[in-house]
Amino acid sequence: MDMAGRSFTFVSGAGSPLSGHLEPPEGTPRGWAIFAHCFTCGKDSRAAVHISRALSRAGIGVLRFDFAGTGIGGGTGEPVNFASDVEDLRAAANAMAAAGMSPSLLVGHSLGGTAAIVAAADMPDIAAVATIGAPADLQHILRLFGPNDLDTIASEGEASVEIAGRPFLIRRGFLEAVEG
Repeated sequence: MDMAGRSFTFVSGAGSPLSGHLEPPEGTPRGWAIFAHCFTCGKDSRAAVHISRALSRAGIGVLRFDFAGTGIGGGTGEPVNFASDVEDLRAAANAMAAAGMSPSLLVGHSLGGTAAIVAAADMPDIAAVATIGAPADLQHILRLFGPNDLDTIASEGEASVEIAGRPFLIRRGFLEAVEG
């Protein structure tokens, strides 16, 4: 396999297609990993690309993908949901295993790190989880929302919230999970 990588599409936990990018190592892989991006990032963020390529150079193949609801690479229009991020990680691992690339490492950035920790609890083939700036408490995410956003979500059940210059559909269930 070449260092340029290739696309890898799989079905999310909710049944929609998700777009990923596979960074295979040169030669025989020492192992496989999945990279989980941050709340406002995607699979092509600087952190995701650099870390995936560094792992690939070290002989570990990496799948990085866009979570459903990010509006970037699949699942567009779905609401942002922490539980679905966890399920998407599990679905990615299952798809990789079915393709002969069973992952043993999860790497997560920020909220992706928290999702990786939660997902790994039910993934017996995962031997290690590495996180970068993962919050121990999801409450910090609420600081990204304006007071009107929280009121709209509470009264209407959902709102389109702009974070880092991009709109995210946030539903009451996401807030309940964060506050949970």
